[in-house]
Amino acid sequence: MNAQLEQMIAESHRIVFFGGAGVSTERGIPDFRSADGLYRQDGDVSPETILSRHYFVRYPERFFRFYKEKMLCLTARPNAAHLRLAVLEREGRLSAVITQNIDGLHQAAGSRRVLELHGSIHRNFCMDCGAPYSAEYILHSGGVPRCACGGIVKPDVVLYEEPLDSAVIDEAIGQLRNADLLIVGGTSLAVWPAASLIDYFGGDRIVLINREETRLSGRASLIVTADIGETLRLSPCREGTL
Repeated sequence: MNAQLEQMIAESHRIVFFGGAGVSTERGIPDFRSADGLYRQDGDVSPETILSRHYFVRYPERFFRFYKEKMLCLTARPNAAHLRLAVLEREGRLSAVITQNIDGLHQAAGSRRVLELHGSIHRNFCMDCGAPYSAEYILHSGGVPRCACGGIVKPDVVLYEEPLDSAVIDEAIGQLRNADLLIVGGTSLAVWPAASLIDYFGGDRIVLINREETRLSGRASLIVTADIGETLRLSPCREGTL
């Protein structure tokens, strides 16, 4: 545990956590931009292209083949970071989690106020009639998942060329403006416009938990270059309360 980080947490009552793929990678969910990330894998078509709106519309079979293989990891479970953030919320110290992830692990850990900038694999809707479907239905469907009405069932995730949800953005901005401590973890801050939201933080205390430098490094009050799960892990005497 980092003593300075723990002191900053203890002094705060409106913490906002802004996280990215690095929060979940230790649970086997791949990120995009690391050395082993999805964007570094060889292939005829880049993941960035496959995960675009125009590719989804034109080549749904190829999209879903990639999506099911690379994006749906339904066996993953929350790690120590997810669990600690849920505890901080229950203690009344953490106001919101703002995440770029679509895996739903924050909710699985018990967090209630989770603002999902890029949507969730756990919400899927027919593009014709709007009927909802589970992630399990998508995973186990053959080829392109279809609704009972015949329409394509699309995951409620934000593809390239699609806008972010304006209501989620507005709430995230409000949370950041009112926060007294911003903890940023597991993100390169290279995905826009999501990464630009941290500029709305109105406080002066920023903690950056990331193994590599980001554009926020110069503003951070504390930089921790370690695994986020280990950094946020509760002391052994408190882990029994999870």
